[in-house]
Amino acid sequence: AVAAIGAQSVPVLALNFLPADRPAPAGLYQFALSPEDEAQQVARRMLADGHRRGVALVPRGEWGNRVIDAFTRELTAGGGSLISQTVYDPAEHDYSDELKGILRTDDSEARHARLQNVLGIKLNFEPRHRGDIEFVFIVPETATNARLIEPQLKFFYAGDIPSYSLSTAYEPDSTDANRDIDSLMYPDMPWMISDDSSLDAIRTGVEQAWGNGVAWRSRLFAFGYDACQLMLAMSGGHQKLADVQVAGLTGALHFDAKGRVQRDLIWVQMRDGEPRRLTVSAGDPP
Repeated sequence: AVAAIGAQSVPVLALNFLPADRPAPAGLYQFALSPEDEAQQVARRMLADGHRRGVALVPRGEWGNRVIDAFTRELTAGGGSLISQTVYDPAEHDYSDELKGILRTDDSEARHARLQNVLGIKLNFEPRHRGDIEFVFIVPETATNARLIEPQLKFFYAGDIPSYSLSTAYEPDSTDANRDIDSLMYPDMPWMISDDSSLDAIRTGVEQAWGNGVAWRSRLFAFGYDACQLMLAMSGGHQKLADVQVAGLTGALHFDAKGRVQRDLIWVQMRDGEPRRLTVSAGDPP
């Protein structure tokens, strides 16, 4: 609705993105916590880590479709390929059928049954997943989805495959619950990383002002905080918009040529229920 008004004489920062095919009028800038952008960063990280062929678990619905489309485009552009994907119901808890399908452990079980029938004896057996999988991409609507899927991957003998996800895989509500996603890798904002000492002063100041509440610890609090930082930077008037850079709570922020805020995130891996920083890959921005 704001875009339809046309050019803006006073800069407007919209807390969302227009569709990719909808150009923004002059004076309208866009800032969003975009899962599609995260998915593209995941694809680039996989390629930088040397993983080019893999499978994905995607929640049913329009949100999941948008995320996997953005991921697949970026992966394919970098020379990778998504060799299989399956859609799951985020309201369910048992994903055995979906996992066995993309991992093809059911093929392994069928070969075992045929061999036992031919030989006429009972064989010791451990199912194997297909051998050409270099990564698993888990797209969770909520942290609960990730906490259910990751342990089931390990149950179906896929614990040796690197698994990647989005920041929606993590919520800081329970260290014990987050142990279920140990080894999972994903990009996240600095605000959600407890060992980022550069943000301690902000956390202390906010806690003194508003107490030890949950709301200010959330991603949406960081989003609002950075929106304010961006508006202050934009209203300075002493620099070009292309030169505006903010070390934000939601990431390292800068504007692209279309007036959209781009976020460089921090890569972490879950270890013992806590997100720990990963080393920078060759393809990552500094």
